[in-house]
Amino acid sequence: MQDGSLIPRFGRARRDPALAVLEGFHPLKHALRFNATILEVLTGDAAELDRLSTLLAPDISVRLRAIARQVEPSVFAQLAPLAPSTGVMALAERRSVDPAAVLADPRPSPVVLLEDPRDLGNMGACVRVAAAAEIAGVLTTGGHDPWHPDALRGAAGLHFAVPVARLERPQTLNALDRPLLAVDPDGEPLQPGGLDPRALLAFGSERHGLSRELSAKADARVSIPMQAGVSSLNLATSVAAVLFAWRLAPRAGFIGAAGAGFIGAAGRTSHSRRRNTRS
Repeated sequence: MQDGSLIPRFGRARRDPALAVLEGFHPLKHALRFNATILEVLTGDAAELDRLSTLLAPDISVRLRAIARQVEPSVFAQLAPLAPSTGVMALAERRSVDPAAVLADPRPSPVVLLEDPRDLGNMGACVRVAAAAEIAGVLTTGGHDPWHPDALRGAAGLHFAVPVARLERPQTLNALDRPLLAVDPDGEPLQPGGLDPRALLAFGSERHGLSRELSAKADARVSIPMQAGVSSLNLATSVAAVLFAWRLAPRAGFIGAAGAGFIGAAGRTSHSRRRNTRS
């Protein structure tokens, strides 16, 4: 393939729902660690890439050296709207993820639902946190592609470490076998060990919070305890706080499940004062 043809190829890949464009060393590093199918790796400086991988990720340096191809710096600079400073870009196959299968996963691990997130970098940061917490998956609604290159960059390529998909059919939520918990500033304060391990944790957009439609489906609401006067956390910080409250705490009574600490399904009247999430 001629170097000049790589520029339109990478441009088309940004719009291809089957491909992932990895901009920078860290997204590529994680894609390799989590066994992504890599189609192309390009660099403007092979020696510098080898130095970087040996220093930061020696576990993948041999593989990376074998598949990376050097191109002219003038070509590399045109492969993305803003060429990554780490001097490498790649194309990979996206993982095929069925949202219904994510929701049906029987493991005692939560799923994060991001309702209509607006900031792609913040969406990617949520995926990064979810991968670190080792949850069952991340689902999104709305018009933004969770596999957009900007989201992949924000996630450092950790879409390959946790299932990530857009929920095209919201009616899928009508037949959940998971408790749906809305993260809401008016909810019950989050307690260590208080989350059902199979909860579907719903977070609203940074500006508008959760929609009334999704809030109405929730079995319970939880809030993140904060110092008085602090109005809110951003989306990725909220996701991190809730997921690591689940991951690090002993399993006791669960919010959203029958038994100690239950807030939701048997007491839907708690929804009467529901307000949109501000995460």
